Amino acid sequence: MENSQQRDERLWRIAKARAGFKSHLITYLVVNAGLWALWFITDGDRAGTPWPIWPALGWGIGLAFHYFSAYHSDPHGDALREYEKLQNERQQRGL
Repeated sequence: MENSQQRDERLWRIAKARAGFKSHLITYLVVNAGLWALWFITDGDRAGTPWPIWPALGWGIGLAFHYFSAYHSDPHGDALREYEKLQNERQQRGL
């Protein structure tokens, strides 16, 4: 029962991280769309590098790290899998 509760807490943390990323992504898209619209409306000659590229790139890097941590990083998952693997090996040997 205790192992089941730990897994539920782990899944809850993963679910919260993924929901947080989705919220972060929507905020990123809305704010950057507004910045690009503002640039488009206010910059008449459109010469040079558009300034909204810099916040979009900087924030985008942070967003990429958030995505990686939410979807591809589970530090306890690897240890838990190895622990269960060792438990199974031990049971198969009858120890």
